[in-house]
Amino acid sequence: MERPAWAPRSIDISVPSVSRMYDYYLGGSHNFEVDREAARKAMEFMPGLPKIMQANRAFMRRAVRFAVDEGITQFLDIGSGIPTFGNVHEVVQAADPGARVLYVDHDPVAVAHSQAVLEGNDGADVVAADLRKPREILDSPELRGLIDLNRPVALLLVAILHFVEDADDPYAAVAELRDALAPGSLLVLTHASYEGIPLPPDRAEGAVDVYKDIRNPLIMRSRDEIARFFEGYDMVEPGLVPMPQWRPDTAPEDEDPYAFSGFAGVGRTA
Repeated sequence: MERPAWAPRSIDISVPSVSRMYDYYLGGSHNFEVDREAARKAMEFMPGLPKIMQANRAFMRRAVRFAVDEGITQFLDIGSGIPTFGNVHEVVQAADPGARVLYVDHDPVAVAHSQAVLEGNDGADVVAADLRKPREILDSPELRGLIDLNRPVALLLVAILHFVEDADDPYAAVAELRDALAPGSLLVLTHASYEGIPLPPDRAEGAVDVYKDIRNPLIMRSRDEIARFFEGYDMVEPGLVPMPQWRPDTAPEDEDPYAFSGFAGVGRTA
């Protein structure tokens, strides 16, 4: 397989990547045939996967606009993935040119592309780090140089926690990040779940098995399990709901049924 010029030499382009599969679902071009093959295999079981990803992105943009309207000027996007149109810094800085955005990802392709996209943007940066090691993020020079943790921050955990296994204690990681944030900060979160998927569970499990096969298990949690990530936060109306139902721009009933797979919510620290 020929290595594209944009692919860092350090990555194994024969192994599928979750962030590059996500890029493929969204119609991006920074993915390899191995990613497309895995994504197409998952779509054999769950053909609405691109609709779910689009609903994730649409919720993220609505939640970011809400945060800006609430006076938040600092954004920490963990598991940010490969930059696509309408990314956080574009939405935020269009509303407030002085706003600051730090992207965090452990995928080398995502980090390399973020660096390229953000070149010359003094209000945004990217750091290579892992959600499972919050101190690496909080102590990074990139964060210290861009984000003031004494002022409110919008913490984005969009479509990332369902790739953290229970053995890695995602609840502790989210709590550690919460405890580092100033009062008035926001948690913006989406998470996959079997609840809401317009398929029999055994059919949806076929897609989950594809992620298990590529050693990136997709952990489908219940609504109650997802709600636990908001401990220490006051939920913003309308609470933890299917993505199209969170402060929609258009009538939710017009959405594709797959868009209602999983949950989204925003919480505020006291």
